[in-house]
Amino acid sequence: MPVVHKTGTVKSKQGSNTQSQKAPTAKTAKAASKKKDEEDGTEMGEGDEWMQGKTLIKPLDQLDLTEAELKEEFTRILTANNPHAPQNIVRYSFKERSYKPISSVDQLAVHFVLEGNLLHQDSDEARRQRAKQGLPEEKATVETAVAEKPETPAAGGEDAGDVEEGGGEERADSVESKAGKKEQKITNQFNFSERASQTLNNPLRERGCQTEPPPRANFSATANQWEIYDVYLEVLQKQEKNKEKAKAVPKKDDDKGKKKMMLVETQSDDITKVAKVAKIIERMVNQNTFDDIAQDFKYFEDASDEYREQEGTLLPLWKFQYDKAKRLSVTALCWNESYKDLFAVGLGSYDFTKQGRGMLVFYSLKNSTFPEYIYPTTSGILCLDIHKHLPYLVAVGFYDGCVAVYNLKEETLQPIYKSTAKSGKHTDPVWQVKWQKDDMDNNHNFFSVSSDGRVVSWTLVKNELVFTDIIKLSLAGAVSEGPEGVQLPIMACGTSFDFHKQIDYLFLVGTEEGKIHKCSKAYSSQFLETYNAHNMAVDAVKWNHFHTKVFISCSSDWTVKIWDHTIKTPMFTFDLNASVGDVAWSPYSSTVFAAVTTDGKVHTFDLSINKYEAICQQPVVAKKKTKLTHIEFNPVYPIIIVGDDRGYVTSLKLSPNLRKKPKEKKGQELPKGPEVEIAKMEKLLSLLREPENSNA
Repeated sequence: MPVVHKTGTVKSKQGSNTQSQKAPTAKTAKAASKKKDEEDGTEMGEGDEWMQGKTLIKPLDQLDLTEAELKEEFTRILTANNPHAPQNIVRYSFKERSYKPISSVDQLAVHFVLEGNLLHQDSDEARRQRAKQGLPEEKATVETAVAEKPETPAAGGEDAGDVEEGGGEERADSVESKAGKKEQKITNQFNFSERASQTLNNPLRERGCQTEPPPRANFSATANQWEIYDVYLEVLQKQEKNKEKAKAVPKKDDDKGKKKMMLVETQSDDITKVAKVAKIIERMVNQNTFDDIAQDFKYFEDASDEYREQEGTLLPLWKFQYDKAKRLSVTALCWNESYKDLFAVGLGSYDFTKQGRGMLVFYSLKNSTFPEYIYPTTSGILCLDIHKHLPYLVAVGFYDGCVAVYNLKEETLQPIYKSTAKSGKHTDPVWQVKWQKDDMDNNHNFFSVSSDGRVVSWTLVKNELVFTDIIKLSLAGAVSEGPEGVQLPIMACGTSFDFHKQIDYLFLVGTEEGKIHKCSKAYSSQFLETYNAHNMAVDAVKWNHFHTKVFISCSSDWTVKIWDHTIKTPMFTFDLNASVGDVAWSPYSSTVFAAVTTDGKVHTFDLSINKYEAICQQPVVAKKKTKLTHIEFNPVYPIIIVGDDRGYVTSLKLSPNLRKKPKEKKGQELPKGPEVEIAKMEKLLSLLREPENSNA
């Protein structure tokens, strides 16, 4: 195949000198073009030879194509897929517990990014910068005019000269503008790095949740025809209820009512789906936030107790508070027997001049920032009790004399049972309520005591509370004249009571006059025994958990007394130098009890270690005027909760010295279980009954 060579280009370069001698007429044109080429930095051929066409050399391996083949178009489709992006990335799926390929791959490839700060020349900011740099407006306009002038090809000498002069002026102006700028420090071009590249980004850290993993269970079910039918029936019932509610709305607000109903339903459905998960997450966040307290609650033991022979300490743990209950006093505390971390708080007021609303609140140790359940009440709560076997039933006594039963399973905030004037409600504040065993018909029942002198049994029968007066408290020998000269006994004011742990019919009642009556359910007309216990009202009276004969009482006369119900005189009397609000036996020892006083202190006693003084006296409130009202031991964990008159509940952990257990001697086996505690208390009673100790 013949090869076509390039002819014009080489010849013009070699023969430029010869042709310049032969053609004097073209000399001037060549000089002008050469001058222009020198300025432009390019060399051109003589005369018109540079305008000659170029002949292409065809490679030997090039295909010979026809005109039709040359005109044929081949389309190429550009896609946004990155050919270098990996397509085989896999990640572990926790849902399916296997590695799964990732379908979404990052296809974007960024080659160059430049962030500029260009300003429009006519903008205010550009004018301010020119004024700051000292540039006059005329020069700026000249620069813009030159920049906007279109470029012309260098065909003629005059035009080329004008363009070059304009370019020269532009460069001169740029030099002047650069010289006019303020001197700036030139960065080191050889060892230069941006400031952003020198900053250290903090590495991401994982913060593990120190909680027990949620329980897992395999669930399987089959969808039968009747199950599907039941679901359809439920949906139809909901639709019918919505239609009835929509009809009840007036015609004018008909559309608005429908929209509101739909919104409320959708919101409630969404909230119920998320509520349980949100509660779990909230508890996890709180347990991470208060992780140090959770660690102390579970593991910390005060090592300094080894150096204290007979003293202990109380370690503050969580503090429970609710913003809407700040002005109320803690009037009742009760742990849940089934859920050991849950306890109920009754809120009201002991001041009869400040009576108003109340509140029933449930807290959990798993979340100290907000209550689990909140039940607002119209009257102040003075007492409550949670059923031992049915932890969702809570009996409550109010300041206005009513008693009520709340069901935590119900969504309503109102009690499922409540006494009224027709159903025999008390006429004075109810100071204590206690659940008892079910009656012969398996109906739940509880007892209440009030300032009106009545001890009443309440039975939950179908949808109402049925009351029965067990006993009416009267002052012995004191009578008042009624109508027509009839003498009526003066009623005593009951303030507290407690039922025996083993003898079902036996119970104790404390009165406002300072006396304690031992009563029986079988005798409603007389007391089995009367103890002249205190000089002021008996605030609390409680049987010992282990020993059947021993009970404890406290009063506002600053004393705590321990009794044997077979003896009329107290075995121990402790003066705490302040009004005693409440006292409680420990569930782990028959000789340990704790009391709270109005000066903000918790007093813990262990009779097996010291029969005369408390082994721990510790203030637990920050403000001096704050009074402690109630105390309760947790049935399992070594902690107590204390309530005050500002609506706060503080949890405290007992140090090892406050919960000592008897040590086994060599060659002697101690009885196990509750028999140990009974033996300890029997030993104390025997020491007190000896004549020498009694004289002392």
